[in-house]
Amino acid sequence: MSRVETGIGASQEGYAAKVRIHKIIRTIVCVLLCILSIFPFYVMIVNTTLSSDVIKTGIHLIPGTKLIDNFTGMLERTAGKGTNVWQAMLHSVIISVPATVLQVYFATLTAYGLTVYNFKLKNIAWSFIMAIMMIPAQVSIIGFMNLMIKVNLYNTYWPLIIPCIAAPSTVYFMRQYMQGALSVEIIEAARIDGSGEFATFNRIALPLMKPAMATQAIFAFVASWNNLYTPTMMISDNRKYTLPMFITGLKSDSIRTDYGFVYVGLCLTVLPLMIVYFMLSKYIIAGVALGGVKE
Repeated sequence: MSRVETGIGASQEGYAAKVRIHKIIRTIVCVLLCILSIFPFYVMIVNTTLSSDVIKTGIHLIPGTKLIDNFTGMLERTAGKGTNVWQAMLHSVIISVPATVLQVYFATLTAYGLTVYNFKLKNIAWSFIMAIMMIPAQVSIIGFMNLMIKVNLYNTYWPLIIPCIAAPSTVYFMRQYMQGALSVEIIEAARIDGSGEFATFNRIALPLMKPAMATQAIFAFVASWNNLYTPTMMISDNRKYTLPMFITGLKSDSIRTDYGFVYVGLCLTVLPLMIVYFMLSKYIIAGVALGGVKE
């Protein structure tokens, strides 16, 4: 064997060794990131099985035996307080599900109009949407609250559902995704075939937007489910409390703080979010796989 062949073989072995080392390092980093992501949820689940006095002593990694006691104690402690945990969860579902559907659908419809149609005020409309996205909810909450009182919608769930139709951040994401995923030629071909505008949007555009819609549906549901600020401002009747308001009540002065009860409530709060994520994650994975295929 010549010296050249020996040198080439050695360089190839050295390169393969470097690749293995890089793979090992990447694997270790990914495992550490997964542990850091899962660890808070694990601690939360463990705390649901511990008493309040034990939880106050620090972080515990071994589950206890107080899960049933904490759950039944939470139900007993909140009995007759206006809303129990199941009613609060139902109220959150009543708000979050239609709010998510309206937000994703109308944001996609708005992005569709800004992508497919050409009109004089198109750039101005897009700039206005971007400007609205920069305004925090706290700035307009007082005026919005006064408006709801005047139209007799205060202390109802409508102020928490209807405004979700206008979601600038979702419109921004959907438009950016639509510019690369939706072909205008397909829309024009459907029009030539006699398809109406709404039929074209519902039958052609929406199926192509499933990955983006699934992603935004997760974000919208999580934001609506965890929303505490707006419901606190709009709902004063304790019989209409949402789940975050119910959890906050467990830590209020009117009820003695028992951290076992609080962690049980937090675990019940996270459970629907995990269910929604696993239901919609297949569409996200399918979209990533489809986008990774190159012609």
